[in-house]
Amino acid sequence: MRRISIFLIVAGLIAGMAGCSIFPSNNLEIRTWYDLNAIRNNLGGSYILKNNLDSTTVGYAELASPTANQGKGWQPIGTFNAQFSGTFNGQGYRISDLFINRPDEMYVGLFGVVDNGGVIQGIGVVNGNVTGYAGVSSLTGGNEGIVSSSYSTGTVNGTAWVGGLVGANAGTVGNSYATGGVTGKESVGGLVGDNIHGTVLNSYSTGGVTGNLSVGGLVGNNTGTVNNSFWDIVTSGQATSAGGMGKTTAAMKSIATFSGAGWNITAVANPGTRNLSYIWNIVDNVTYPFLSWQP
Repeated sequence: MRRISIFLIVAGLIAGMAGCSIFPSNNLEIRTWYDLNAIRNNLGGSYILKNNLDSTTVGYAELASPTANQGKGWQPIGTFNAQFSGTFNGQGYRISDLFINRPDEMYVGLFGVVDNGGVIQGIGVVNGNVTGYAGVSSLTGGNEGIVSSSYSTGTVNGTAWVGGLVGANAGTVGNSYATGGVTGKESVGGLVGDNIHGTVLNSYSTGGVTGNLSVGGLVGNNTGTVNNSFWDIVTSGQATSAGGMGKTTAAMKSIATFSGAGWNITAVANPGTRNLSYIWNIVDNVTYPFLSWQP
């Protein structure tokens, strides 16, 4: 992630990690915010989320609320110098109400930086409110690994490399989407802020995107590859993107758009009817695509 490294040196960021005395159970199951927080003590572990986490879950007030950590909220898991290299499987559960207010910090999100051996999959980050400086998103600020079958909602605010799901991507983002509003100044995208020699495939975004330089409905800046991915030109307020294909809202709700691009998708009768034989489901001409495991 060369550009990120250069920016880090110029910015002179001093990153830190806070520990937690409560460690995940022996089989690395995540059930509380304390368990989630303890991942930072073993960044190479394999973790499985066993239930939804939200503002009512044990540990929220202390770790992920607007009053946590002197008003900074959640401390991202993994830094540039100590990246997350393990596996996090959300198993289709949601992490809701995440609050982060770190406007002077880089690599801000539920995860800070995922390295090239790290994997995040099957997770929804819902109703988040995330603010950072550079490399900012709901799920991970910087990604060199794999993010798959995941989604995010809520708002993201930053200065550079600001995206709904991933801030700066030098890895792979696949079969994922973001719907929240994204605001920044440079390299701002509905899904990924800056795709730095990374890959984005079979993904989409619909949230409003606002910025000054290198702003896109799906991807703000792109020196990598974007395949079979889309953004809503109406809801995003953006007619262009550094990668992907812009579609009207009607086209974004048509199965023909996605099946024609080779997505593993099928139509279902209503959002409560799921066909788990496919990665994606859609109520044709009614909903955007959704991951078949979503509640």
